[in-house]
Amino acid sequence: MSYQPVVPMGGLTGWAFLTRTMDSQTAAFDSGARISRDTAYFEQAIADVETAEQLVSDRRLLRVALGAFGLQDDLDNKFFIQKILEGGTQSDDALAKRLTDSRYRDFADAFGFGNPDGRRTALEGFGSEITGKFRDRQFEIAVGDQDQSMRLAMTAERTLPEIAAGDSSDKTKWLRIMGDPPLRQVFERALGLPKNFGQLDLDRQVDIFTERAGRQLGLDSLDQLAEAETRERIIERYLLREQINEFASQSSGSIALTLLQSGSQSGGF
Repeated sequence: MSYQPVVPMGGLTGWAFLTRTMDSQTAAFDSGARISRDTAYFEQAIADVETAEQLVSDRRLLRVALGAFGLQDDLDNKFFIQKILEGGTQSDDALAKRLTDSRYRDFADAFGFGNPDGRRTALEGFGSEITGKFRDRQFEIAVGDQDQSMRLAMTAERTLPEIAAGDSSDKTKWLRIMGDPPLRQVFERALGLPKNFGQLDLDRQVDIFTERAGRQLGLDSLDQLAEAETRERIIERYLLREQINEFASQSSGSIALTLLQSGSQSGGF
């Protein structure tokens, strides 16, 4: 049986435990038989993959490739994934660039099949680069099976420094956050935004994200996401709001159940 991450409780206390035991838990998880077999196979075989068609034709390789970018749900969408890879990311009309979800762009860019410089699969260290991402994602998924909010917090901790490191404008960085479903969910919850917020015009969404992040999180520039203290503020606020929302939902459910039971006993329903 593969190792199952231990998340004894939710919220800030659970997050503190998870971060404190992260190294030992990930080591135990990564040593599992299936993870070890899949990553070893990928690192051995990926250098011989010359085209997107070859990659999508090998389900085992494709599982690791997609899993490394959180796209494992597309494992059976071979034609779609092949088009994503073959289109690359350099052309303005590339499919990966036209999709809202920025993970497809990261995926296509990493493999490079459709870009002028060509495939990256034969580069030294490419296999271990992808399997490292795959291991991280698989552990996050396993944590999410215990507590989904912890998985999203881990995603934010891993991804936000990458966004901060980019040389693009704050607006572009916000658009990348908005195009990454897990990150978007973390920020929307942390900033107390309503469920229908995503229906607003994109520019308006960026303005609101910017204003609220500055006022509630002290975030003057998204370059600050590189700072551990900034990420900690965001994650703590997200987890706290998640706890409050969960408590409110449970309380409402308990009240409704009590009313139903009372009504049933009195013959009122």
